[in-house]
Amino acid sequence: MKRGIFYAGMAGAAWGSIFLVPRLLPEFSPLALSCARYVLYGVVSLVVLLPKAHRVLPQLTRRDVVVLVKLALTGNLVFYTLLSAAIQLAGVTTASLIVGVLPVTITLAGRRDAGAVPLARLVWPLALVLTGVGCINLETFLTAGLGAASLGDRALGVLCAAVALLCWTQFATDNARYLKQSRFNSSDWSSLWGVTTGLLSALVWGLAEAFSFAGTTHLPAERWQLFWVLNAGAALLGSWFGNWMWNSATRRLPLTLGGQLIVFETLFALLYGFLYLQRLPTALELIAATLLIGGVCWTVRRHGAVHS
Repeated sequence: MKRGIFYAGMAGAAWGSIFLVPRLLPEFSPLALSCARYVLYGVVSLVVLLPKAHRVLPQLTRRDVVVLVKLALTGNLVFYTLLSAAIQLAGVTTASLIVGVLPVTITLAGRRDAGAVPLARLVWPLALVLTGVGCINLETFLTAGLGAASLGDRALGVLCAAVALLCWTQFATDNARYLKQSRFNSSDWSSLWGVTTGLLSALVWGLAEAFSFAGTTHLPAERWQLFWVLNAGAALLGSWFGNWMWNSATRRLPLTLGGQLIVFETLFALLYGFLYLQRLPTALELIAATLLIGGVCWTVRRHGAVHS
């Protein structure tokens, strides 16, 4: 279990970094950011998979392929497109704190799994988390007139973050349940998942460019260079390494506990965001983060009490 918690922390540190990419590349559309990251993730995964393809590929079944496509969409392509839009519209802090509710939503989704904590024991921890979300949304609307983003843009950003939250909840639940009974180890599954994501992303990006939906025309060469450098980093660190660490944690932890540890992603995203902005959190942001972390820690303690 200690190794599982360590792996979850490493995954959170890697995933937290990807929240900065849309902020650093505001002129690129969320779809272009998502497709580029995952095409490169597919390339990295393919390089890792090739030496052992003769062993791994014959094990693939039709059901494995269907699950991989579903995971690639909900956990990668659709999720990151929505998250990028949320970050560009509402900011890193708002997006990271809304997605930070994942520990609660995953716990609710896995409440009927073996080892789950009774929902009645989670009422007060859930109340803390929901209050935290309310605080950060209040901060979003109170500061709508202080920046370039309008109230409508910020509201749309909150909506995108909420739908992204639902996508990743579905992904985390499906992936954890399937991986526990899968024939593949964490590295092989992550590589297969990456190749699948890369192929889907290349197809979507090609169609978007053909119909002029990608929004990547008339941009200077130096911005394109930064685009590829940052997305290569996101693919290698945030996707391949982060997903490998998360799969390793998932194998060692029950869903109701592993889901709580996604709070590491929120903590690191907030840390990176405040470092980038070179500012301290506002009072409401600090209260929201404290309530969110406190609620998650409380659910972990309740989980530990049940299994001790």
